[in-house]
Formats: sequence, C-alpha cells, structure tokens
Amino acid sequence: MINTSSHVFRQQIVPNGLLVAIGGNEDKEYDLQILSTILSLVKKQNKRIEIITTASRYSEEAGQAYHKVFARDSNHSVGLMHISSREQANDASLVQRITAADIVFFTGGYQLRITSVLGGSLLEREILRKYQQDVCIIAGTSAGASAMSKTMIYGGEGTIALRKGTVKVSTGMGLIDNAIIDTHFVERGRFSRLMQVVSMNSGNTGIGLGEDAAIVIKGGCILRAIGSGITVIFDGQHLKYTNVADIDFDEAIAIENLIIHTIVNGYGYDLCENRYLKPDDLKKLDMDESEAKIHEDN
Repeated sequence: MINTSSHVFRQQIVPNGLLVAIGGNEDKEYDLQILSTILSLVKKQNKRIEIITTASRYSEEAGQAYHKVFARDSNHSVGLMHISSREQANDASLVQRITAADIVFFTGGYQLRITSVLGGSLLEREILRKYQQDVCIIAGTSAGASAMSKTMIYGGEGTIALRKGTVKVSTGMGLIDNAIIDTHFVERGRFSRLMQVVSMNSGNTGIGLGEDAAIVIKGGCILRAIGSGITVIFDGQHLKYTNVADIDFDEAIAIENLIIHTIVNGYGYDLCENRYLKPDDLKKLDMDESEAKIHEDN
C-alpha cells in the first residue's frame, strides 16, 4: 500500500489528494459511472463540492449540467464558481470556499482560460496547497483535465501534428508534473500531437484520455482507469532517437522506440515506475481500499 502521508519520490512530497482527469463527453444522464465514482471517493455523507466553470464560454450552462448531477443527493452542498477575472481569482471569500471543499471540479471549455485567469492567483495557490496537503478530490473534464499537467497542450490539429511547431504548448496548473494530459483523444485523432509533445519532453508520460474515459491518480504515481472509454499511454522513458531538435519549423518529426499502451476500466499505470498495471496488480497495491481509507476521517 502506498503511504500517501510521507512517501517521497523525486524529491517531492506525494500529495494527500486524488486527481480525477476525464477525457470529456462523460455520461451525465444514465449510469454516471465516472461522476458517481468521484462522489464515492469521498467517504462522507455530506460532501462539499465546488464547480469551477472558468474554462467555458457558456459558464452558466456548463455549471448547471454538473450541478444537476452532483446535487441529486440533497445531502451534498454544491456551489458554482463562475470565475472570469483575475480580481475574482484573488477573492478571499472564494478561496475560503475552496479550502472548505471536499471536491473541486473543473468543467470543460478552453484550458487557456483556466491558466490565464487562475494562474498564480490566490485561488490557484489554494487548490495546489489543498491537493498537496489535504484529503480531497481535484477533478476536471476536457479542458479541466488538460490544465492539470505542468506542460499543457492547448492547440494543434492532430492531422498535421507530427511536424515541428504545429502543437501549441503552455504551462498548466502543475498539479502533476510527470505527465502530459490530452483529451477527446481517440475520437479527435490526437495521437500524433501527443507523440510530438512527448518526443520533446521524454521525461514525461503522455496520457491520452478518450471520451467517457477517466483516470484516478493517487500519490502522483498510480493511476486507475474508469469509465467506458479508452486511455492511451505514451512512455518516452525508452525513447532511443528523435530528430526534433535538429529540424526546422514544419518539418516532419522522426521518433524511435516510443512505447504505447492502452488501458481501460479496471487497468492502470504507474507513472513513477513506468509500469503497466493489470487488475491483479492494482489489487496488490490495494488501491481501491487505500483510496477509501484516506477519506474516512475527512
């Protein structure tokens, strides 16, 4: 079992919180597998949930769609944060709401709205502190998932992405710094754009989340797939060669020995050891039980 309170990897303290990254277009009407899993990770009857709609151009509609799901149980307290300015992102009353939340959920939209509005703000700092120090869930779908990683993809068509400079990359929130997350991955053919980014950042693992696919990340290392969709893993640890540093803009990229895995519901991956995890491997890590235990006293 992973000791989430004191385990240290790469000179970094392992966070006490859990991340849930969703590839987008998750079911919000029928089995609610992914969204109900988020709720189940917190072992409290009365949960406090804050929904941040900053990524969406249609914040009211985006917020209400998730409010409807999370508020089905009347015991839960569900708040909406339509944060669209730097002033709001530094509002002490909103920061206090984040401090009190058990679950912080980012809707989809455009990830640059998240980083440009929240980046460096008091609210973002509190989210980062909370994830590191508190027992909590930080979750996001589509843009809300892409913005979690330190290196953030925010643009670039998959059809032309294996040409240098065609993928747009910026700095994300940095909740996880050993992986790069892309979303709507299978459905929008984004394989080549994540391959390009991993070839330029081979110390990071690429995580391509399909629609109605999600991962629960524990301790910054162990991830478990949930949902009906597919998650694709790009392991650059054993990359033997790429020409990306030696070619000009828009020239084709050569990559040797980039390893690709796919995981589905019940499978996982160890980001710190670059190791594929089958269902029995996750059971040996006691992931389900340990997830529950760290929330019992919250």
